[in-house]
Amino acid sequence: MDLVDSKYIGLVSSRLQKFKRVKADLYNFRCPICGDSSRNKNKARGYFYAVKNNTNFKCHNCGASLSLNNFLKKIDPTLYKQYTLEKFKEGHTGKNFVVDEPNFVFKKPVFKSKIVLPLCDEVESSRTYLQKRRVDPRKFYYAENFKAFCNTYKEVFTNTTIDEPRIIIPLYQEKKLIGFQGRSLGKSLNKYITVMLDEEAPKIYGLDTIDKKLPIYVVEGPFDSTFVNNSVALCGSDGDIRCLKGSDLIFVYDNEPRNREIVGRIGKCIERGQRVIIWPSNIIEKDINDMILAGHDVMNMLKLNTYSGLEAKIKFNTWKKI
Repeated sequence: MDLVDSKYIGLVSSRLQKFKRVKADLYNFRCPICGDSSRNKNKARGYFYAVKNNTNFKCHNCGASLSLNNFLKKIDPTLYKQYTLEKFKEGHTGKNFVVDEPNFVFKKPVFKSKIVLPLCDEVESSRTYLQKRRVDPRKFYYAENFKAFCNTYKEVFTNTTIDEPRIIIPLYQEKKLIGFQGRSLGKSLNKYITVMLDEEAPKIYGLDTIDKKLPIYVVEGPFDSTFVNNSVALCGSDGDIRCLKGSDLIFVYDNEPRNREIVGRIGKCIERGQRVIIWPSNIIEKDINDMILAGHDVMNMLKLNTYSGLEAKIKFNTWKKI
């Protein structure tokens, strides 16, 4: 199966119920077009399968048959546009070309600011930093003068003469920009600065992309969350998860057994009966991004190391002694 197709199947998988990989080049899930069976929630009759160099979708319930390109176009128009552009860049053209040629119309970011705010993909310093961390630069923005940029939205800084560039991490809720976080590119007194445009809104990254019907991973940082399917990130210790009440939450903290604050948070999760990740002893990396860089299959590790109740307490006590 084409590598680009595999990548976008992974990206859309969090939106597909009962999604699983059956074998190489074959994936199974509940059909999002017909919904599969309304009486039997375990019925899964939708499939992705490889045909030569292309990938097709087929539902054995409603009979829908689409190329991966048209499937994404119907299910997730934003992901479809990214897929189209990436396939075009890879040179997939000609007789067997199944992807429409992208319409290269570059819209300004949703930030309505007088300051030029290009995508990180267009700025060398921020793009290089993110690519080194294997973080998708298209998910974030860039402000050359962060303080001045903030003040166009909200009077935050009184002195903007001493300024610095920062990566902008946008926070959305119900398609509305509720705030943003500035991440320094180099050494700084404040690695992250969070500015909320709606003071009542939760300081959480990823609310606009999750499916609340599926388990939601709650991780520590926005960059880490980009590697975890159906996840959100708390932008600060005061991140309020009450907006996720009723959802199946799994808490993912950094792998730092000597950090008293992290140990305390994990302990509280276990006492509340919540599900939490306890990292195995062979993992030495401290966070998800570092684990990705080390070549670990993070999603598989998360699935295999989710605990609650007495089992969580036992695993937690062993982890603290590492």
